[in-house]
Formats: sequence, structure tokens, C-alpha cells
Amino acid sequence: MAILERHDTGAVAHLQLNIGEKLNPLSDAMIAALHGEFDRLADDRSIRAVILSGAGKVFCAGHDLREMQAKRQAEDKGAAALKDLFDRCAAMMLAIRAMPQPVIAQVHGIATAAGCQLVASCDMAVAAEGTRFGVNGVNIGLFCSTPMVALSRNVPAKMAFEMLTTGAFIDATRAREIGLVNRVVPHDALAAETVALAELVAGKLAAAVKIGKSAFYDQIEMDIAAAYAFAGDVMVENMLERDTEEGINAFLEKRHPDWVQ
Repeated sequence: MAILERHDTGAVAHLQLNIGEKLNPLSDAMIAALHGEFDRLADDRSIRAVILSGAGKVFCAGHDLREMQAKRQAEDKGAAALKDLFDRCAAMMLAIRAMPQPVIAQVHGIATAAGCQLVASCDMAVAAEGTRFGVNGVNIGLFCSTPMVALSRNVPAKMAFEMLTTGAFIDATRAREIGLVNRVVPHDALAAETVALAELVAGKLAAAVKIGKSAFYDQIEMDIAAAYAFAGDVMVENMLERDTEEGINAFLEKRHPDWVQ
């Protein structure tokens, strides 16, 4: 049985963490599997949106603590082994941002520590009612410093700091209020609602979404004047696309666009 399963429906790829009996930990093997699949998807022009979910009772409970302890205790290699783990995990998270397709987390049960980081690293998230989110490493004496990077770029600073220092969970409704997830839906509607969002995105001009996703993350790190100058250049690039010209003409002529994409 594969630890990460993929199936495609039309232009939407579905990835499922598939170690539900262990709460879908981000083990060495899972990090490698995710990164490899993200790289493959980035080169797959037939896929225009990606859904990431977890099998079993939860989405993801974070790193595999047994593996982490084994690395810590490795004679003369503990620090290097742990640094390698966190570097590889960060590279996997950044691969989501680098992909041309929007990635949507489909979240249920719990998303804790690096599992919460994974949700925050996705471009959008849909959560089932009752889902809980936390960066609760502080409860076992390990501050969630790497999950903090993604979390603090999703939610207000004071809310992120409270979650990080108290180790307390927030529910799905609160997660939506602070911007960690986009939508909260009944559990039995979770898959359908996530697919509907993915298909809506997948129906847009792929070139425009690719340009837009890259520009979104670039400009958000700039000061406002630099962001406007950069975004203006991006708009020019987008306007010169053949399919963008067709999309505008179709709108003006009140017909459906004939996109090559």
C-alpha cells in the first residue's frame, strides 16, 4: 500500500496521505513522497488544480516523533540529522508555493504542528466542521518554529503567537475567522465542496492562474510601491498571452472563449 496515493479526475489531481492508522505523520518517507509528487505535478500541464487530503480519522498530526527522537539520539549526528529533516520538510512546503497549480487542503479531524504547517502552506483550504488546528509542540517542550513560518504568513501575528505559546487548539470556525482556512462545511460535504472549488479554479485559463499564483507570492513580500510596479509588469505579460486576447474578445462579443490551453 502506497503511503501517498494519487488519482486524477479530469484536470484535478487528488493526493491523499495514506497512513491513517498512524495519523498521517510527515515521516521521512512521506516528505519525500510529497515532494516527488509535487515536482511531477508541476510539470503536468493536464492538471490545473490539486487537492491534498488525509486518510482515516485525521488530516495530519505532524512530524513522526519516534523518527525525530531516533535522529536526536544518533551518536555524533543528532544535530545534523535533525537539521536535514527540517530542511527537507521546508523544501517540500516551498514546492507547493512553486507549483503553477493552486493546491487546496481538504482538512478533517486534526491538523497539528507540521500538519497545521502543511495546511498553511497550501494556497487554499476547506475544513470539515469540528476540525481542530494547533501548533502545540510547546506542550512537549518543542516550540513549533518551522510551522510558525507558514502560520505567521496566514494569520494575524498576535493570533499566531498565542497558538504557538499556549499550544491550544482552535476549531474550524475560528480558523476561518483568522484566515487559516477558506471554508468550513459539514463533514459529509467536505469532499464534494473541495472538488467544487478545485474544479472552479481548474476551469480558468491555466496560463493566467500560473502567472497569477507566482506573482501573488512574489508581491506579498514587497513594499507597496515595488509591488505595484512589479504587478504592472505581470499584467503586461498576461495581456500579451494569446488566450487572454481571446478571453477579452469573447467577453466583449458575449460568447465563450476558445482557449488553446
